[in-house]
Amino acid sequence: EARSGAITVVNEMDGRLQVQMKVFEWTQDAEGKDQYAETEDIIFFPRMILFEKNEERIIRAGIRMPPATREKTYRLFIEEIPEPKKAEGANVAIAIRFGVPIFVKPPKEEVKGDIDKLGMSSGTVAVRVNNAGNRHFVILSVVVRGKNGSNEEIFTKELSGWYLLAGASRLYTTTVPPDVCPNLALLDIEVKTDTITLRGSLVAEKSMCMP
Repeated sequence: EARSGAITVVNEMDGRLQVQMKVFEWTQDAEGKDQYAETEDIIFFPRMILFEKNEERIIRAGIRMPPATREKTYRLFIEEIPEPKKAEGANVAIAIRFGVPIFVKPPKEEVKGDIDKLGMSSGTVAVRVNNAGNRHFVILSVVVRGKNGSNEEIFTKELSGWYLLAGASRLYTTTVPPDVCPNLALLDIEVKTDTITLRGSLVAEKSMCMP
């Protein structure tokens, strides 16, 4: 229900640090890749800060519009503005940049997900995870376990995850070693998120290992 919030930023560098702030609407495309577009939905202040050593400052941000039926997502990027360096041979300037997520939750939240594609072809397992709810969740891991005809586990692979926004989906793939694949009889999939756990299974056939 909060219409505004505060972000505390601390300069832990040995010298001064100058940063600027930019806000973007955060969406995900058909492949689940993050997309950013400039927006005026979020009000924030200040837009630029000059820190002294060990100085702590607060950035305040607020939302302009009321919540919608689906969660709105944004990122407030805090970017270092590197100070000019004297030309003394070749050097590389590395600037700090990180994005703080901002979530405008719907009045009634629904957490819902499913595995809407599970298959194996040419020895590659494909798992598509779909967020069918109206708010985000974080995929902590996607675990693929393969068992032989004796129900013995002969293959395990854990894939790392990321945010999956409302209405978005992401495809995870992993390849089974050629010497293991023909012996598979069953594949079990477990998708662990910060709110729910999704499971699926696939009966494996030798033809799924063929190129």
